[in-house]
Amino acid sequence: MLFSQLKEDIQTIRHKDPAARSTWEVLTCYPGVHALFFHRIAHGFWLNGARWLARFVSHISRFLTGIEIHPGAKVGRRVFIDHGMGIVIGETAELGDDCTIYQGVTLGGTSLTRGAKRHPTLEAGVIIGAGAKVLGGFTIGAGAKVGSNAVVVKAVPAGATAVGNPAHIVGTQSKHENEFSAYGVNVNDADPIVAALNSLLAHLEKTNSNQIALRERLATAGIDCGEAISAQARQETREEIEHIRDLLNR
Repeated sequence: MLFSQLKEDIQTIRHKDPAARSTWEVLTCYPGVHALFFHRIAHGFWLNGARWLARFVSHISRFLTGIEIHPGAKVGRRVFIDHGMGIVIGETAELGDDCTIYQGVTLGGTSLTRGAKRHPTLEAGVIIGAGAKVLGGFTIGAGAKVGSNAVVVKAVPAGATAVGNPAHIVGTQSKHENEFSAYGVNVNDADPIVAALNSLLAHLEKTNSNQIALRERLATAGIDCGEAISAQARQETREEIEHIRDLLNR
């Protein structure tokens, strides 16, 4: 069982990492493989009540790989830990099959209650980008992605992409989109805050145009609306709106 899972780990890395050139290279030079191998041993000790021995094996693994996985954490099959340095996975964390985690990730807890579910659950196929922090006993839905350096403090729906601090949802993957996204971010994902500001700018531009048209109609009807808006002022307003829009879309 242990070695069949090791074989799966190696195949997964060769499939997902173009830098992996041979099985021997993956087996000898990928700390994520070593960390998962040690974790399965430590987790076995943990389940059988040998808690100190489990923690000691985990400690040795951290010393050798730079990856800290608590022996109580549940890790599924074909999990890919890429680079790995600085990863911390807490005691009650659960990782589903085919998850991908990059360097510097923390799956941490926010509760001090002993025995409680303090750490996150990652369902199948979740990708956590480099430096991201997922903090709390909630669930990241299947196929979801967390962008690099995001700080996630609440559940992420299945197939969604979360970025930022605090993290917010920027897109949802359709059922037919199964391609792997390195570091958990698709370049085509739009930031919803930028989208909302662009919508406000469009509304402002439309309101400005309607106001000018109304002034012109009232003036034609002989109703004085005060000083007319010059053509130059209109152009300057349009240019200011376009400048702000360009800044948002960079």
